[in-house]
Amino acid sequence: MTEVLALIPARGGSKGIPRKNIRHFYGAPLIAWSIAAAQQSQTVTRVIVSTDDEEIAAVARAWGAETPFLRPAEFAQDRTTDLPVFAHALKWLAENENYHPDVVVQLRPTSPIRPQGLVDSAVQTLLQHADADSVRGVVPAGQNPHKMWRLPQGENAPMQNLLNVPGVEEPYNAPRQILPPVYWQTGHIDAIRPAAILGGSMSGKNIYPLLIDPDFTVDLDNLRDWVRAEWLAAFGGLQMTLPQGAKRPMPQQVKLLALDFDGVVTDNRVWVDENGHESVAAYRSDSLIMGKLRAAGTEVIILSSEVNPVVSARAKKMRVEAIHGIGLDDKAAVLRQVMQERGINSQEVVYIGNDLNDLPCFAAAGWSVAVADALPEVLRAADYVTQKPGGHGAVREICDLLLQHTKQ
Repeated sequence: MTEVLALIPARGGSKGIPRKNIRHFYGAPLIAWSIAAAQQSQTVTRVIVSTDDEEIAAVARAWGAETPFLRPAEFAQDRTTDLPVFAHALKWLAENENYHPDVVVQLRPTSPIRPQGLVDSAVQTLLQHADADSVRGVVPAGQNPHKMWRLPQGENAPMQNLLNVPGVEEPYNAPRQILPPVYWQTGHIDAIRPAAILGGSMSGKNIYPLLIDPDFTVDLDNLRDWVRAEWLAAFGGLQMTLPQGAKRPMPQQVKLLALDFDGVVTDNRVWVDENGHESVAAYRSDSLIMGKLRAAGTEVIILSSEVNPVVSARAKKMRVEAIHGIGLDDKAAVLRQVMQERGINSQEVVYIGNDLNDLPCFAAAGWSVAVADALPEVLRAADYVTQKPGGHGAVREICDLLLQHTKQ
């Protein structure tokens, strides 16, 4: 049997997005997406995360990867390249376990959105070509280098074109269609023969291409990239590898938005005075959007197990209906009863929750949303995870999303 090692590099000291590798991306830690791509492959036989960080290692293990070693600090610096990281892993495994894989697959966490079957395609391409040292994922380049320039003498001297094209005298003036096609390497995948790595290269000399649909192109360097990538994961309609099973798309028509109260409408804190009176904190802008949502044809209801009249008071302020004092195990039954009474199909319902007793409502609704600070089990189960935490704009975020979706 061909031994295929998926090795996922994930150092702890990311600067652009702090703690990036374990930050939740569309409902799961970022690193879980690369682990899932390896686990769901038919060819990968072992999945290891190389990290210098104990917390990242613990998260990786929770999602099914091995962490047999912690990467030495000298291989986890800002300017550390891939080569010493992978060479260290292969040497450690050889010396400590007598383990020698036939193929090493690199899955960078910063490119989480991968086509289904991508890993197997890369491995099979490598094995089918005896002369191949590696296979690298590429997409058609967004900019053609034949139309790029160099300024060898600075901005006060003539420019020089970057690349010449045989038979085309002035490629920078030529139509794009007659120029040679060029490709950009992505971070989705590399399949490499270990001999190339141990010989001092992450690719070797013979690098075969694996063409990837450019719609999957994602590279997470900053928070703007993160927001765009999560939108793509949620609404791009891509057949991608998911860490927690298939996600349902947002319904085309949403007739009912159901909200949990504690931890969704509120920030999950409560203030109690000396007389036992309770107060909660909510987000004012959640109220301001409700009229627009109703005008667009979406009813809003709060479902809560809380018995305190603060639920009714806040619902009145938001001008929405509230049903509270529901038993902890009865919320889904109440939600289904509301749908039946109003003649609303489950596929027309969105539910926002944060705690374990919301999970049955996730199953009852057509689209489930977890707030950013929900419990891990809830984050994993949700079809979508908000950027904002509960009581700090999560409800408004989804309302704006629904209104935007309605206009399309």
